[in-house]
Amino acid sequence: QVQLVESGGGLVQAGGSLRLSCAASGRTFSSYTMGWFRQAPGKEREFVARISTGVSTYYADSVKGRFTISRDNTKNTVYLQMNSLKPEDTAVYYCAAPNYRGIYSKVDDYKYWGQGTQVTVSS
Repeated sequence: QVQLVESGGGLVQAGGSLRLSCAASGRTFSSYTMGWFRQAPGKEREFVARISTGVSTYYADSVKGRFTISRDNTKNTVYLQMNSLKPEDTAVYYCAAPNYRGIYSKVDDYKYWGQGTQVTVSS
């Protein structure tokens, strides 16, 4: 059973930075794409970023140039470095893993989800 545990959320002022971490267990981490998603109150869960096994990355337009996703296969961990944070980035952030090997960017393509970590950006 795949397990994902996020950490690193918190309260930060606009313009600040946070780094989220997601520790994975239960299968060969390096063989699968990993993704970050977020869900703001009253809104649907949305894609933020993903990183493939070959470490190619892809970002939502809303975070491009400010967020960086990376992975450390020796630690079974994926990271999301968030810079120049804005109040509209406030949400619960989730890391996720798909059931199958491949490259995915849609919520429905991911089967395994962490518990989420709250990010709050004050203006």
